[in-house]
Amino acid sequence: MQKMVSNLVEQTVQQNDEVNNFKKILPSLIEKGIDNINLSMFNEETKKQLLTVLGDEYVRKGRPNDAIKAFILAGERRKLVAIGDDYQKVGLFSDAINSYKLANATEKLFAVGVKCLEEGKIPDAINAFRTINSVEMLSRVGEVCVQKQKYDYALEVFAAIDNKQKLIMVGDLALKEHQLAYAAKAFELAGDSEKLNKFGDLCLREGLFSTALRTYTLAGNTMMVQFINENFSKSL
Repeated sequence: MQKMVSNLVEQTVQQNDEVNNFKKILPSLIEKGIDNINLSMFNEETKKQLLTVLGDEYVRKGRPNDAIKAFILAGERRKLVAIGDDYQKVGLFSDAINSYKLANATEKLFAVGVKCLEEGKIPDAINAFRTINSVEMLSRVGEVCVQKQKYDYALEVFAAIDNKQKLIMVGDLALKEHQLAYAAKAFELAGDSEKLNKFGDLCLREGLFSTALRTYTLAGNTMMVQFINENFSKSL
């Protein structure tokens, strides 16, 4: 037992010496760059300490991207979260979310998603909630997008949670406003043949033969596909 304790003490002293020596050449290593530093000669514990020291220095130097690389290699989840918090304080939500993702910080991702939704930063809110697969919050984001007529984001959200009923609702709303591209996309994502056929009929009446052909094809309506090909091929 005494020998084991002595060995542990000796290893700890050696690691501390290596870390202290490492700190002395930090400026040179910072200049060299995290991607070009080889630490394979150290054991895992020492390597982790060295990478953490390096990451802390990158933070101090205002180089968060390099710090993130160092902390990932060191498995320093707590420090990745801290970087995310710093990003969030200055309103860089996309970068904050990325840091929280790397740290697998579910609670942080939920909180920042809520904040982004409240501040109208819809893409960031979607990003955060999709990462943690929160169907409830994604559905809420989708409803907000519909209210604000942001149909592109609404379609993205409802497609992600596979809510066909909501997709059809968005398609119907877009159709009423004659936003045909969104309507077509909504019915396509919902895979609703009846809606697609009705949309194809509308496009045909308006002389949008290429769109009608594509829509009927998606609906599996071979009769109307043949009809358009044989009668309006020059207009395609």
